[in-house]
Amino acid sequence: MIVTIVYDMKCISIHISYKSKQENGEVKKENENEEEPSTEDGKTPSFTVLLHGSLKVEGMVALTQVGENWFGILYSWADSKKKSNLMLSLFTPGDEPVNWIGSLDNLAPISAFTEPPYGEDDNKTPFPVRPNDKRSYAQSCVVWIKQSGLQTDLQKVLRHARKLPDKQQQFYKELNRLRRAALSFGFHDLLDAMGTMLDRECQMLPGSAHPDASMQLAHAANALRSDKATDFTQSIMPLRTNFSQDDG
Repeated sequence: MIVTIVYDMKCISIHISYKSKQENGEVKKENENEEEPSTEDGKTPSFTVLLHGSLKVEGMVALTQVGENWFGILYSWADSKKKSNLMLSLFTPGDEPVNWIGSLDNLAPISAFTEPPYGEDDNKTPFPVRPNDKRSYAQSCVVWIKQSGLQTDLQKVLRHARKLPDKQQQFYKELNRLRRAALSFGFHDLLDAMGTMLDRECQMLPGSAHPDASMQLAHAANALRSDKATDFTQSIMPLRTNFSQDDG
């Protein structure tokens, strides 16, 4: 048996691993001077081995209490294909180490309740509890710390602009994303620069370009210079033309 204790800032992890030294039913000797262990040792029941095997097969964890107001979880973890470990990870001591669960002292089997806590269907679980409001850090945001970030976003708009009207939906989505980011950062000069950029793309369209492409580019450029361009709640919508696609 090998026990390894790993410390970090938030938890203590203890690895308990068992290495099998049996081959063809016989115990191999690591050293010729060592005495061969009794074959009866392998037949002795071990709760640790049973727990490890159960957690590994079922893919579950076991909640355990290691001290007063101190909990942890036991689970199987493999760092290679040949070796499997029984791992103990300890939570930070306290009343609510996992804040969305609450106090672990209140956990109890379902048989302890007079009425099913999950309602009529006991196959459903309310965990994990998900917030109703979407967190700000879960939303994608625009970052222009470096010049390359802004340049990449502008090039994305240009790529969609050059594939109009096929990429009309993607074009307006990226255009509005950059516009809102510019308003959030107070970078209003970018709106006029984007309008000039789209005017230039409109002038450089080849003769074989779709008629709707020039109309959409001119419409987007004018919208970026309009009074409503600085209204954060408004979005620039595609221009409805005789060439507009139904899914545009």
